[in-house]
Amino acid sequence: MIPVTTFEGRSVAVFGLARSGLDAVRALMAGGARVAAWDDSAPRVDQAREQGFPVRDLREMDWDGLDALVLSPGVPLTHPAPHWTVEKATAAGVEIIGDTELFFRERAARDPACAVIAITGTNGKSTTTALIGHLIRSAGRAVSVGGNIGTAVLGLEPFGDDRAYVLELSSYQIDLTPTLAPTVGILLNVTPDHLDRHGTLEHYAAVKARIAEKAETVVIAVDDDWTRGIADAAEARGDRVVRVSAREKLGVGVFVRGTTIVSASGSAETEIADLSGIGALRGEHNAQNAVAAVAAALAVGLDPAQIAEGLESFPGLVHRMEEIGRRGKVLFVNDSKATNADAAARALASFETVYWIAGGRAKSGGIAPLKGLFPRVRRAFLIGEAAEDFAMTLGNQVPHELSGDLATAVAAAAEAAANDPSNAAEPVVLLAPACASFDQFADFEARGDAFRRLVADIDGVTLKSREAA
Repeated sequence: MIPVTTFEGRSVAVFGLARSGLDAVRALMAGGARVAAWDDSAPRVDQAREQGFPVRDLREMDWDGLDALVLSPGVPLTHPAPHWTVEKATAAGVEIIGDTELFFRERAARDPACAVIAITGTNGKSTTTALIGHLIRSAGRAVSVGGNIGTAVLGLEPFGDDRAYVLELSSYQIDLTPTLAPTVGILLNVTPDHLDRHGTLEHYAAVKARIAEKAETVVIAVDDDWTRGIADAAEARGDRVVRVSAREKLGVGVFVRGTTIVSASGSAETEIADLSGIGALRGEHNAQNAVAAVAAALAVGLDPAQIAEGLESFPGLVHRMEEIGRRGKVLFVNDSKATNADAAARALASFETVYWIAGGRAKSGGIAPLKGLFPRVRRAFLIGEAAEDFAMTLGNQVPHELSGDLATAVAAAAEAAANDPSNAAEPVVLLAPACASFDQFADFEARGDAFRRLVADIDGVTLKSREAA
């Protein structure tokens, strides 16, 4: 835990008693702040009270006596309407911040020189964050990884020991972090998302762009119009910008040539690593994650040999293009995190011969946007509520069967892949549902875990060992 001493002796309200909120309460109390904690969920309030947290109904408090409101990132700040705590804080002139802001204030006070790499973007944040942490760790340096992934930021190890921090940040967290000033700020991409919370795509992009405003080095993947514009604006301000791309050659920056990551500086080019043999980094989307991670690693002092070694040993994230194991030439891949068509498209585009397990609780648009990738699918195995609708979309283009449940689908897909008539070099049994999981599982993690267990029970499967990313 990182004690927050910058609010010692001051009064702070914390709203939201999930993971990040509870860690914020702990950190503030450890630093000597007077804390009042609350949540709209009565069960959460009761649980916090039972655990000894200082719960107090913020609706009944005198807000004029507060120095700050620490708002959990899941609570609306502006859209679709400000939360009632935001309205009370605004009326009383109370500062509204998040747990990431507490982290940056404490860093400024305690260890301003420590390396902090902050990553944002619509897609790819978690993989890029985990990959950067893995690269730094594999080079023998102390590193803590968290934020919007894994451990909440204030639950990480305290400053010191020349420790680097690698933080995944959502747009919600950035919105609550006015002094955001990472050593390296990374922006991966901007596509429409969370517009219910930001109102417009323009506002969403502007929030994401704040990752660049005070960073010592700005790494921006320039593969979409929004990020190119943000890179141009950052360079116009005089910021130190490192452009990266998975799609085009750059004169200066980090890019992918074929499957090779190249760092370019004018006329000089350095080949860093070949991605073709790294299963955890398949596909263009992961190439973008990799070039951003390489640029960040170079910026904090890792050399190309250390980076190449780290890339080769990266195990990937669970439930995200996770290679579970093999039986003969058949590869089993868990992409349970692919809960919509966009995410499933990235998985399907990464393999040539796919035995596809899809379905669950459908989202808007279903799998119609994936029609261009249907030629890669040898057979589809459909589960859950969406099975019949998906079958109609597949029609005569893709052989398919209504498996109903995951166990039936895995058994049938494994058998079909083992007898692939095309004699492909690597038939892939791919769980990329393009659906939410809530019809049959508690969440996508539970669905992915079930897939892993089912694959492990297949005779002759050799499971891939994992290490912490």
